[in-house]
Amino acid sequence: MKKNIHPEYRPVVYRDAEAGLAFLTRSTARTEQTVAWEDGNTYPVVDVQISSASHPFYTGKARVLDSAGQVEKFRRRYSAGSAARASR
Repeated sequence: MKKNIHPEYRPVVYRDAEAGLAFLTRSTARTEQTVAWEDGNTYPVVDVQISSASHPFYTGKARVLDSAGQVEKFRRRYSAGSAARASR
């Protein structure tokens, strides 16, 4: 590895304020903000809008939007074809 060309890899706190989740990991992310962590040390903090604690897919609040009955149209079209093939 070449010297002095890689960004600093250091401990960083990622915080999702909406969900109240914060976790300490290592990253090369740059930020000016800092936060006092549970271990008494001060770490840079990166605020994120969505994390696994607030993303609808992970929280089970995801909605399937069906525009103009496209799912039912698909089911009608292909269930009829599979019934015809099964009778052969």
